[in-house]
Amino acid sequence: MKVKMAELSVICPKFEETFSFLGKKWMGLIIDVLLDGPKRFKDLAESIPNVSDRVLVERLKELEERELVDRTVYPETPVRVEYSLTEKGRDLEKAMGEVKTWGEKWL
Repeated sequence: MKVKMAELSVICPKFEETFSFLGKKWMGLIIDVLLDGPKRFKDLAESIPNVSDRVLVERLKELEERELVDRTVYPETPVRVEYSLTEKGRDLEKAMGEVKTWGEKWL
């Protein structure tokens, strides 16, 4: 049976979705910062100085929706909110390390 070239070049949908999601601007940096442990919004913003507050909020919501990040609200005065990676989010650590290694070598 002969296979057409177009059939060979089909990208795996999960691979494509993963890169589309994680490849959004700031997404990888947010995950990388959270790999060091829970952070408050202001700490994330300071660690990624060129990201606007609006975009940071947007990205954190997307990460929460995908269950990669937990948002914990502590009922103190003033209220304290921390963001941390879930088990699913922490599972990206090895992949993030490989991307860093590749970047150091080739960029």
